[in-house]
Amino acid sequence: MTSNRSINPQIRKKIEQLRKQINYHNYRYYVLDSPEISDSEFDQLMAELQALEEKYPELITPESPTQRVGGTPAEQFTPVRHRTKMLSLANAFSLAELDSFFSRIERELKGGKIELVCELKMDGVAVSLEYEKGLYVRGATRGDGEVGEDITANIKTIRSLPLVLQSQDPPDYLEVRGEAYLSKESFKQINREREIENKPLFANPRNAAAGSLRQLDPQITASRDLDIYLFALGEVEGKSFASQWGVLEFMRSVGFPVNPHIRLVSSIKEAYQFCQTWQQKREDLPYEIDGVVIKVNDLKQQEILSETSKAPRWAVAYKFPAEQRTTKLKDIIVSIGRTGAATPTAILEPVRIAGSTVGRATLHNEDEIHRKDIRIGDTVIVQKAGDVIPEVVASVISKRTGKEKIFQMPRVCPVCTATIRRLPGEAVAYCTNLSCPAQVFERLLHFGSRAAMDIDGFGPSVIKSFLKSGTVRDPADIYFLSQEEIKKLVPHFQDKAAANLYQAIARSKNRPLSRLLFALGIRFVGSHTAEVLAQKFLSMDKLSQASEEDLTSISEIGPVTAKSLVTFFSQPENLSLIDKLKEAGVTMTEVSTKPSEGELSGVTFVLTGTLKSMSRKIAEERIKQLGGNTSSTVSRKVNVVVVGESPGSKLEKAKDLGIEIMDETDFLKLLKSKSS
Repeated sequence: MTSNRSINPQIRKKIEQLRKQINYHNYRYYVLDSPEISDSEFDQLMAELQALEEKYPELITPESPTQRVGGTPAEQFTPVRHRTKMLSLANAFSLAELDSFFSRIERELKGGKIELVCELKMDGVAVSLEYEKGLYVRGATRGDGEVGEDITANIKTIRSLPLVLQSQDPPDYLEVRGEAYLSKESFKQINREREIENKPLFANPRNAAAGSLRQLDPQITASRDLDIYLFALGEVEGKSFASQWGVLEFMRSVGFPVNPHIRLVSSIKEAYQFCQTWQQKREDLPYEIDGVVIKVNDLKQQEILSETSKAPRWAVAYKFPAEQRTTKLKDIIVSIGRTGAATPTAILEPVRIAGSTVGRATLHNEDEIHRKDIRIGDTVIVQKAGDVIPEVVASVISKRTGKEKIFQMPRVCPVCTATIRRLPGEAVAYCTNLSCPAQVFERLLHFGSRAAMDIDGFGPSVIKSFLKSGTVRDPADIYFLSQEEIKKLVPHFQDKAAANLYQAIARSKNRPLSRLLFALGIRFVGSHTAEVLAQKFLSMDKLSQASEEDLTSISEIGPVTAKSLVTFFSQPENLSLIDKLKEAGVTMTEVSTKPSEGELSGVTFVLTGTLKSMSRKIAEERIKQLGGNTSSTVSRKVNVVVVGESPGSKLEKAKDLGIEIMDETDFLKLLKSKSS
């Protein structure tokens, strides 16, 4: 056997030397952008190493430079649980909001010097990378923050990423986090190639980067020319740090690519100036950014400030203002959603906004169109910020010619010709046909979406094929399809694709009741409400028998949602769908999670008006951390109404009901006293 042969120690030494040389020159070329040798000289080194590894395959190691692209394509992505949760960031959109963030951290840190690190907010894909004793071992997507997907082989194709850390004494275990991205030029090249191949174009570099990282074949990922910047630590064993700036310096020292524009500042005004500078200079960068991340530098101070369940309280993302452009509104069409909502959509002359080409924009509803006086044929102002759907802000009246047309909502559905009806007091009009193909399509798309039943591969083209065949008429039908039937129904499917979708559908049967409730698309039942209902009733049977009184006794369920639920469970077609799902083996129960106990257990709060010291979201998180509940409506079940600036009608209702009213100062004192 080859693996048992004796190998000259000089051969081993030569291979190690070549690997070190190649890693060094990779770092000079991809990270420092300062090569020391020519491309041909680099190619000679690589060719020499490849020849030796082919002759002595037993000496090949996973971290060898030759192994960046290799192995067989994966059949699916396996889940990876992050040791430390990957949190999202709270947003700020103005100097006032940054001042509020800084004032809060000053109060909570009770004096002392506060330094801030400003980092460009890359418009890419968040990833987590793991190293053991200096060797790269795993890469994963962020996923839901707790569980991501294993993309180890795909991340390895990024040339700027070290597979071996440049350190004589690396940490025993190191998890680093960053953003994988595509340069503007690489993005254009990918779309040029896709256009030639008659494939759909990517909307923006972020989508293209995400699609590239989720390729089952790493060779496809390698062809996409991804890059990466690292900026944070997850978990570390065998090394400690005092500051974020120290973390970044360490990362640079061991070979990680770190953005060169990061800056350490000593005031929020300096941080804001940094934001303003890069807002103006963002177009000069070879990649897309959508803001600046501002972090407290001292790691002990970060620990004191702690975090909510979703975001660190020691960092904030300053988002650049919405980018606006003018273009021509060619037409207004009406699309039908899963609930039958008829939504007018603007068809525009394509225009480049915030890194992507926009050809459509939302117009919300008929009243909004008339309020803004937007007409077909107008020159209009369109804006898009971050992930927000493009919208028409206003028309440019000075450019009207007199040929523009006033929009009127059609009386019949453009898809099924059923009557479109608008109920008194509602802004949205609806198609009245529950079997409308557009509604069925959107319901199926929602059912399989990531936040609902999370059926990987159950996308628009597959759903259209299923509906065209007449085999699938509702979500339950997909659970009765065999693998062979799936292959026949979807024209472009091969055996592997059919098997993957079949397995994904089977896995979705085990999603908890909360996911199923959200997937069913019950009006006014979002993902959070679905979780509240699932935890309260623990089974579909118990929930389906609940009365409006039972439902409104839950602090977070108002009368409108309660009525919607009772109506849903009173309709025979919905009960029939649930029975079919039961028959298919879909989970109809939820595992109880004991509510957190704390100083505010049993106390329900309503927040109204604007709080100066924190966002409403953060205030609600603080209440929940102390065991309390929050509600969006004032009722006799509420114990305290917290009043900020410019409170709404909730304050008057609280007074009428005799509910305790608390201003922001007293609320902060309460939180402090209960936290100590």
